[in-house]
Amino acid sequence: MAGQRIRVVIADDEPLIRAGIRMILTSDADIEVVAEAADGRQAVEEARAHAADVVLLDIQMPVLDGLSALPELRRAAPSARVIVLTTFGERENVLRALEHGGAGFLLKDTAPAELIGAVRAAAAGDAYLSPAATRHVVEQLASGREATRAEQARGRVAALSEKEREVLALLGEGLSNADAGRRLHMSEATVKTYVSRILAKLGCDNRVQAALLARDAGL
Repeated sequence: MAGQRIRVVIADDEPLIRAGIRMILTSDADIEVVAEAADGRQAVEEARAHAADVVLLDIQMPVLDGLSALPELRRAAPSARVIVLTTFGERENVLRALEHGGAGFLLKDTAPAELIGAVRAAAAGDAYLSPAATRHVVEQLASGREATRAEQARGRVAALSEKEREVLALLGEGLSNADAGRRLHMSEATVKTYVSRILAKLGCDNRVQAALLARDAGL
């Protein structure tokens, strides 16, 4: 994204929410809000029409909800990174969105600096995980599915080398490549190489899926 502004589409059925997000994002000179959408169908159309880099997607919307819009967004605007907007009351929906290729999620009451950071991270190709929210969601969803998910996750993680498992564990903590590199005494570029290799071996589309798998595996 060097030298280019980050093109963002805001999709939420509440005008006040959209206005607040727009105000925050446009305070950053590197971010441009190219369109707003009041429902999932419109979000797909606007993302495609404006070649969006990032789509902030609410889950609860009319016509086409966020979960249904997500796969259509990936087909219509494959280069767009989708960050799901949610509340703690929508935990199951959040997990489903991440499993279907969302680039992360944000709570609607997130701090302005975190919102801008999430958009920047997504545009750079990194998934954004709010550490506190991620821990809360994963812990709440663990009951009832923990044993099966853990067994499956451990089987997939077994294919990784010891160093790859160390990197994966840090993804599970929500660390960036730079932070993981400092923890493991590696360069950021080396960590990025490891992450690419891990995603390929695990069959994950992005860092979010890998992070959830790490947590399921108990890393």
